[in-house]
Amino acid sequence: MAEHTYAGVKCGIMDQFASTFGKKDQVLKLDCRSLEYEYVPLILDGYTIILLNTNVKHALGDTAYNKRVEQCKQAIDWVKEKYPEVVNMRDVSVSMLDEMVKDKDAEVYTKTRFVVEESERVHEACEHLKAGNLKALGQNLLASHHGLSQEYEVSCAESDYLVDFIKQFPEVLGARQMGGGFGGCTINLVKNDFVVALIEKISPEYFAKFGKELTVIQVKTDDGTSVL
Repeated sequence: MAEHTYAGVKCGIMDQFASTFGKKDQVLKLDCRSLEYEYVPLILDGYTIILLNTNVKHALGDTAYNKRVEQCKQAIDWVKEKYPEVVNMRDVSVSMLDEMVKDKDAEVYTKTRFVVEESERVHEACEHLKAGNLKALGQNLLASHHGLSQEYEVSCAESDYLVDFIKQFPEVLGARQMGGGFGGCTINLVKNDFVVALIEKISPEYFAKFGKELTVIQVKTDDGTSVL
């Protein structure tokens, strides 16, 4: 993989998979081990997805991204001492971490507990979508960002500011940092008729705080790559 060999980032296959198998008005629930996947309808019902680009450039090869990978490997090694059937983090439970990791290394424990809990949030998010419960989905996004920022520690001041800022508006159901972290965009679930007002409120405040322009990107789902 080019990212592993040339960029030095030990990433997975999510971006490439989504680019190939994406489908309009659907989200992909992907099992990165078996490559099994499920389409879940994305019915936003009066809401839209807005990306707020911090314009903080993130070079993941120079960040703690790879360190997080190593911490997960360390936790797996410790858990396997008693539970040899464990292959990777998706096989690990919080109770296993409590038993085999917590007393060995507090930082590894916190980081890997986030991974386990975030995996559960993925399942929960898909169930919220199936049920049409966008409010619960928004809370799921906010919980995810809290973990990314305070537990996994892959956020940045700019992303945290943007997510905290939107919490004051009931027209924004939720937000979280997206991508590998340390900059880039936040993803926001915004009521259609509030998009312009949100941009007018948040853009000058962001510039005053960080001296950076805020780039707003309205997105929609579409089919993945195909032969024309």
